Amino acid sequence: MSAQTISSNLGVKVVNHPLAQNLLTRLRDYQTPTSEFRQKALQLSYFLVYEAAADLGSRQTGVETPIGPAMGITLSDYIILAPVLRAGLIISEAAQKLLPNARIYHVGLRRDEQTLQAIPYYSRLPEVLPVESSVFILDPMLATGGSAVAAIDLFIGLKVKTIRLVSFVAAPEGIEKVHKTFPQVKIVTASVDAQLNEHGYIVPGLGDAGDRIFGT
Repeated sequence: MSAQTISSNLGVKVVNHPLAQNLLTRLRDYQTPTSEFRQKALQLSYFLVYEAAADLGSRQTGVETPIGPAMGITLSDYIILAPVLRAGLIISEAAQKLLPNARIYHVGLRRDEQTLQAIPYYSRLPEVLPVESSVFILDPMLATGGSAVAAIDLFIGLKVKTIRLVSFVAAPEGIEKVHKTFPQVKIVTASVDAQLNEHGYIVPGLGDAGDRIFGT
């Protein structure tokens, strides 16, 4: 399945705002220093989380302005942020500013470089979650889809129905794997890139997001 076909899929939202795309270009540049990369990654995260939150549940509420009464809305979903360690922490930082009442559950996954399979090493989730839970899986790179599927599966096991996946860039192979397993998951990204290479890295991608964010 081509990147063009996937980018038109209703289950994939590509954030094409020029400010977001300018940030992505700076992230792609291998000459961008760590300090700037971290700053631009945080800024791009705001755009992506903002778009991912567009269909959050809400209810009407009344407030008093300095002049008089007004009607507005308040969020009704039980919001959960699930950053995939460690690179997902940068998206979580932005998400916490936009969604300050969200609960945060970290998910530790690492990729076996030989099999490209996701290996879980940390998760501490409750035994039950409210039925109105709305989960944001936060992982800058959607490559093979192994880590995404493993993270999503943790919340599917808790009967969560509304799950969004937020990534800087995504490969067609990863999107296809996620939607083949969990077709209901909405994916929000700044780009659907061309493909994976033989090592399972996104092409053109932006390198290892975790290493570039943390300068390692």
